[in-house]
Amino acid sequence: MKKVAFIFARGGSKGLPGKNMKLFSGKPLIAHTIIKAIESNLFSDIVVSTDCEEIAKTSLEYGASVPFMRPSNLAGDTTDEWICWQHAVKNYLKDIDLFITLPCTSPLRNYKTIEKMIDCYTSNNFDAVLGITKSNHSPNFNIVVKNDEGIVQIMNQSKKQINRRQDAEECYMITTYAYITSPDYITSSNSLFDGKIRGFEVPRDESVDIDDQYDFDIASYIYSKNNEYKN
Repeated sequence: MKKVAFIFARGGSKGLPGKNMKLFSGKPLIAHTIIKAIESNLFSDIVVSTDCEEIAKTSLEYGASVPFMRPSNLAGDTTDEWICWQHAVKNYLKDIDLFITLPCTSPLRNYKTIEKMIDCYTSNNFDAVLGITKSNHSPNFNIVVKNDEGIVQIMNQSKKQINRRQDAEECYMITTYAYITSPDYITSSNSLFDGKIRGFEVPRDESVDIDDQYDFDIASYIYSKNNEYKN
């Protein structure tokens, strides 16, 4: 089975400018995902989709392939990621059995967990498998929406009264750990959740998603602590 890992990394970022190239423990952030993906020996190819020449050059230096550049109209803040996946499938021009995305903003992932996620996908009849973690927040209890006057209401008011988080339905957050699916599902669907999607619970300390400086600092701290334990 030909398993291809795709890393989608555009040049722009509002939350943390230049985050994909920002030095994380001495290397560009994107390099960590490339290096670990290569070391895992799970993938036939590791492909970077980017609109940025600097990211493309760095990706090649660390061992990824960049068989195409992403057009600027697919690299904006409001661009639908699903369309970028479709663009990648169309332009890769090689056979793919399994399409795995590894967002480089999640540098703490464990590839033994990725292997388990792949097994979950290939052993069952799911359209996709993605990483999730338990959430301390619930739209039935402590997530609110705010109107123009600043008045807040519980997002999804339950028919039964909920006075404790423990009484609310258990909720999960989608992580950027990994997404596993097939090229056929990507090209035939309009969005990820059109089909039967399996959530695969992953450890919280492995699934920090770097979106801003706060996330970056947390991920850096966990990464350094993990290396201390190894040494």
